[in-house]
Parts: sequence; C-alpha cells; structure tokens
Amino acid sequence: MLTKLLLTPHALKMTTLGVALISTAMVAQADEAADYPTKPIQFLVAAGAGGGVDNFARVVRPMFEEALGGARITVINLPSASGALAHQRTANGAPDGHTLDFASTTYVTSLAAGQNPVGLDQITPVARMQSDVMALFVNPQRYPDFESFLEYAQANPGKVTVGGTHTASPDHVSFLSLRDASGLDMSFIPYDSTGNATANVLGNNIDASTTSLSPLLSYIEAGQMMPILVFSDERLADFPDVPTTVEYGWDLTDGNDRAVFVHADTPAPLVQRLEEVLKGIFDSEDYQAYAERVNLTYRDGWMAGDAYRERLEHNYELYSRLLSNEQ
Repeated sequence: MLTKLLLTPHALKMTTLGVALISTAMVAQADEAADYPTKPIQFLVAAGAGGGVDNFARVVRPMFEEALGGARITVINLPSASGALAHQRTANGAPDGHTLDFASTTYVTSLAAGQNPVGLDQITPVARMQSDVMALFVNPQRYPDFESFLEYAQANPGKVTVGGTHTASPDHVSFLSLRDASGLDMSFIPYDSTGNATANVLGNNIDASTTSLSPLLSYIEAGQMMPILVFSDERLADFPDVPTTVEYGWDLTDGNDRAVFVHADTPAPLVQRLEEVLKGIFDSEDYQAYAERVNLTYRDGWMAGDAYRERLEHNYELYSRLLSNEQ
C-alpha cells in the first residue's frame, strides 16, 4: 500500500503494464514448452563418431524421439577444437531447445585450458546423465598390479610415461590429479584417440594410460588391458581386486561426465521440460540396461541442471589450477 502511495498515477499504470507484460511472457514461455518441439531437433555431439559421447547421444536419440511423440532428430558430430565448434553452434543458435549439445568433461577441461571460448554464460546444462569411472590402465604382462607400477615409478622418477587423449582432456586432467595427489614424477603423452593411446600401452611405448572404463571393455575382456587403480571411493564389483585411489589416502574420485546443454537464453519452462524428458529416459528400463551393459552404473549418473552447473564451476577452478601447474 505504501508503495502505491509513493507512485504517481502514470508510474502506477506503467508498473501494472510491466507486471502484465511479464505475466504474458511467462504464459508464452509455458505454451512454448508445451508445444515443443515445433521443428526438427539437432543433437550436436562435441566428439567424434564411435566414442563415449557419440554412443550416449545415439542411445538417447530414439528414446527422446519416442518421449516427444515422434520428434525428428539428427545427430551431428562436431569434434573439432575439442568439441568447441559444437558449443559455438549451440551458443550462436536460437534459444528454442531445438539444438541440444551433447558433451563430456572435455567441455570444462578445455574451458579451464583456455581452448574453449564458450562459457557457462552462453550455454547452460540441462542435465548430466553419465559419470564414467576413470582408471589407470596397463598391459598386465608388464605390470600385474598397481603395487608393481608404484614400485617402478618410485624407483625411476621422471621415466614413467602415461598416455591419454589430447592435452586438457578428461584423460589428461585425471593424470594430473593422480600425479598431484600421489607425488609421483610422471609425464603425460597426448594422443589423438583412446585407441592410439591403448596401442602404445600394448606396444610398451608408454607405461600406462588414464581413461574411463567403458571405452576399454573389449580390451579388458580380451585380457590385453587391465585397470590397476580406479579413481573411486569404493572398489568396483566387476574388479574387486583393483584398489582405489581413496585406499591410498588420495582425495581423488574423478569421472568423465556426459551431459546435455542448450543455449543459455532458453526459457526456463523449456529447460525444465527438457530436463524432465531426459530424467524419464534415464529412469527407463532400456536406458538402465544400456548403462549396466557398458559399466556406467558404478557412479550415480544423474544430476539435474542447477546441481551440475555447481559441479562444473567447482571443477573449472580445480582443473585451472592443475593445468596452470603443468605449464
């Protein structure tokens, strides 16, 4: 009442008009969310074909189409510049939810390294759906367990080499986290793919690799590669003999996240609608069966958009520190 008394009739009229316009905009946004989608949808994959992010997007695609009553979706791989091209297209597109950006932890590691110009003010997370366990992998013929690797690394400072995908990748920051926590004097060798890093481990050109579990399942099943240390607080059911980083007193439980982003200006009701659709997919029997099949159930994969934003901001600070120490 006091506020109204202090306003002139013209100001009261303008205030009433402003409230009406806001209400109208909110109704329009709600209608937009209810009518979604109104045109074909693009899944932009910030990685190459055949990798973890690509598999994630292609598994989600038919479930997303079904959840939206037959939506048409095209998957487009944009691996250039650590996926930055996908993020730029998302940020430069229309904020209408018809362009979804599928990305891994590489998004925030490349941001921390100054390689990615698209920040969280330009794209916003809808949800995280996967958190793949990271591990240290070796050729078991060379190192039968982590103790033998640790003994060699301690006796040969500066001689141990660990490979992974390119600089400022999840593989790289996991290596940096391990080196930082353990104090071991090791160096990182970047490769253009997990396959090349694995080939160099098998060829004894490097001692080990840091990567997530799911891409190496076929090598593990064939007995060619073996995880000897998992970045986890508890041992994994399928690898009960493999110790964890926490067992060694290292506060290191890293994972390779896979999440979905949209344009930062996408209306909140539409972001909420997308989050609800993705949560329904995540909880479905088909998705959980896929997650179980590729060992994606060791860590809780689901994280809503706001919570995941907080995780990204925290990891940005951590990875910035680790990468700056590397330079």
